[in-house]
Amino acid sequence: MNITFIGGGNMASALISGLLQQGTLASSVRVVEISPEGRERLQTQYRVATFDSLSAAALAGEIVVLAVKPQQLREVAAQLQGMLTGKLVVSIAAGVRAADLARWLGGHPQLVRAMPNTPAMILSGITGLYALPEVSATQKQQAESVLKAVGAVVWLDSESGMDAITAVSGSGPAYVFYFMEALQDAARQFGFADPEARRLAVDTFLGAAKLAASSDEDLATLRARVTSKGGTTERAITTMEGDAVKAAIVRAVQGAAERSRELGDLLGKDA
Repeated sequence: MNITFIGGGNMASALISGLLQQGTLASSVRVVEISPEGRERLQTQYRVATFDSLSAAALAGEIVVLAVKPQQLREVAAQLQGMLTGKLVVSIAAGVRAADLARWLGGHPQLVRAMPNTPAMILSGITGLYALPEVSATQKQQAESVLKAVGAVVWLDSESGMDAITAVSGSGPAYVFYFMEALQDAARQFGFADPEARRLAVDTFLGAAKLAASSDEDLATLRARVTSKGGTTERAITTMEGDAVKAAIVRAVQGAAERSRELGDLLGKDA
């Protein structure tokens, strides 16, 4: 595949790194990045061709990945009108709906919307994908291969599911870090120094996640295995249940999904 990234920030860099590690040639990757420092970093780190503006040379190839901030996407899309014939466009801009982006691109229908999360930066992410009906099976495979370079993918039949993806996995790392903070604070209160408290919290999450990933059993069963009757874990879980922690987390995720819908409405408004 020949791929052009428009925007060379963290997520684009993660995708480029993953693609190169999977065997994509650096010569088949182009990046449009307005920052001179950003272009120099990309050239030095990945040996890819960089451009300071949109041009036919920059857009050579079958796939264009839009990796700019959502607030910049409408302006970039306007510049791309008429330059995308036959190309697959993959957008990783959060919140911008596919139909709105297709309209900004002048009615370009070969469009896949992607919602990766930040663990993609260490090639351990998960991405939700939604394709407009005009995207071919081959193009869907191409989009999947790009995003699989940084982790797992989940295809959605309806774009409305992207708000849930955003709330669960897109924002999800922040929820995990929040719980880690609490566990670290508890360790500090027991007298552990900061480095040990952080290690206890992070390694506990890392090990538990690996255990869950390696098991076919549901999470409730795995949790119950650690929760001996009358033991220390049962006391902790009972306290959390009494404080309705699980219900609060579910409400928080629902609130994030609602906010995602609101942002989609706001970003998609006609100028």
